[in-house]
Amino acid sequence: MTALRRATPLKAAHARFLASIVAGVVAFSASAVAQGAQPNPFPEPIKPAEKPPAAKSAPPKTAAPKAAAPKASAPKQKSEPAKAAAPPAPAVPDNPNADLAYGAYQQGLYRTAYNIALKRAQEMGDPKSMTLLGELYSNALGIKRDDAKAAEWYKQAADRGDREAMFALGMMRIAGRGGPKNREEGARLLASSAKLGKAAAAYNLGLLYLEGQIFPQDVKRAAELFRQAANAGNPEAQYALATLYKEGRGVEKNLVEAAKLMGAAALADNLDAEVEYAIALYNGTGTPKDVPTAIALLDRAARQNSPIAQNRLARILIDGLGVPVDKVKGFKWHLIAKTAGNGDPDLDAQFARLPPLEKAKAEDLAKKWFGTK
Repeated sequence: MTALRRATPLKAAHARFLASIVAGVVAFSASAVAQGAQPNPFPEPIKPAEKPPAAKSAPPKTAAPKAAAPKASAPKQKSEPAKAAAPPAPAVPDNPNADLAYGAYQQGLYRTAYNIALKRAQEMGDPKSMTLLGELYSNALGIKRDDAKAAEWYKQAADRGDREAMFALGMMRIAGRGGPKNREEGARLLASSAKLGKAAAAYNLGLLYLEGQIFPQDVKRAAELFRQAANAGNPEAQYALATLYKEGRGVEKNLVEAAKLMGAAALADNLDAEVEYAIALYNGTGTPKDVPTAIALLDRAARQNSPIAQNRLARILIDGLGVPVDKVKGFKWHLIAKTAGNGDPDLDAQFARLPPLEKAKAEDLAKKWFGTK
């Protein structure tokens, strides 16, 4: 069976990673609460031949602490006189360890979260509350966006050792949000956050070592940082480290490890990894060959607007590689991918030779995809 070309060259893939830094994209997790598990991209009944390890995630934090259920008391003897009702319990004072502010944040009650967090930040000097205030100001949640105030709150929390604030402020400094751009200070903040176990900080710091502008380029160091973040379940780091294993850059080339990491990132819904893992499954590169699962993953990625997946799926359908030939559907995906900039001269030539009726059907399906018919 014809092998599929790999999805994206390492250079192009990492160019997108570096662009996220320039844009100041921050994958923020307020109050250091881990997010819930991501949906599984392998729908039943289709299962991969060799299931990769799922990305680790902590159980989601509850919105607010619940009162303990009262214990059942033993039944009273009939002869025992009834006791007077107990007086109401005194109000429980605000517990600085109970994350009521983040509970309100999770429920979308941003103004309530702001009021609680502001009180704690001012009266208790609580760094978690300061970090949450930075998040609210940074993203205009319940309050007008103010990058300068966000940076101020993040800095106060970072000075108190909060790794989430260090990460967020570091990304703002690199992007030039809330103050002058200062990539060196941003890198230092990311390094401090990474040392405290923040996976996203380790990942982004790895990108800086890969970029080689703030620090001398050090692919081996980048791989170490990607591994730290990947082991913590960061799907972007899993994908980045997998690409290094595929190319043998910074690490010894290992296609089996690359496939495992791609699979883990795909399970966490990383679209690029999903496409790469599908191609690895289709070709049997570093993992047992599993054409049905590969095609299912490519179809899913194509529907999520991945031009690469659309192109590979088009070739599979047009040539009947593991599925019945369906030129109309295949050329539909070719036209969609081409519109997104992923052209294919060979498929263009085949499309030109297509009978007029089939050509018109493929064009109609593409138009329906774009909502123009």
